[in-house]
Amino acid sequence: MSWIQTVPPDQAAGRLRSLYDRVAGPEGKVDNILQVHGLRPHTLEGHMSLYKAVLHHSANRLPEWLLETLGIHVSRLNGCAYCTDHHYAGLERLTDADTAAAILAGLDHHAGVPPSREEPTDTGPLDARAHAAISYATRLTREPAAVTADDVEMLRAAGLDDGEILEINQVVGYFAYANRTVQGLGVDTKGDSLGLSPASTGSADDWRHG
Repeated sequence: MSWIQTVPPDQAAGRLRSLYDRVAGPEGKVDNILQVHGLRPHTLEGHMSLYKAVLHHSANRLPEWLLETLGIHVSRLNGCAYCTDHHYAGLERLTDADTAAAILAGLDHHAGVPPSREEPTDTGPLDARAHAAISYATRLTREPAAVTADDVEMLRAAGLDDGEILEINQVVGYFAYANRTVQGLGVDTKGDSLGLSPASTGSADDWRHG
C-alpha cells in the first residue's frame, strides 16, 4: 500500500480513529492516500481541509467537473497514476463515460500526446475558458518559475474572473502536493474504491466519501 508504516482503520484509535470516521467511504473504507498519514494525524486533517476546500466546497464557482479535469491534467503531467485513476473515475461519475473520454482527448492535446491528435474545438465540455485554465495549469506544473502576469491576463481574456483564477491556481497547487505525497511514499490503489469524494457542500468539515 505504501513504503512507510500505515495505520489501517481497524487499528486506529483516538484522534486518528475520529478522523478516519470522518473520511470513510462505504463499508468504512479509507483511501490509501489518507491512510498514509496515519502516523501523523494532524497532517491528515490538513490534507482533508485543503482537499475539501479546493475541490468540493459549494463556495467554489467553477463547475466541479472542470476542477476535477484540472486535477487529472496536473496528475498526468506529473506521472501520478494514483491521482489520475481516482479522479478520472470521479469525472466519469460527475459526467458520463463518453464525456470523460472527450475531455481526456482535449487534455492529450495540451500535454502534447499524441502530436497527431486534431486541434480541440471550443465546443462540448472544453470551451475557451476551460482550454485557458488547462493551458495555465500546464505552464504552472511544468515551468512554475516561468509563470508571469501575462499568464493571468490570458485567463482574464478568456472570461475568467480573479476568484475563478484563484480556484484554478489552488487546484494545481493541491494536486502538486497530493501527487508528491503518493509518489514519494509509494502509495497505490490496492483496496481503494476509485472515484469516491466528499459531497460539494458549504461545510468545510463534511469529509465523508461517497
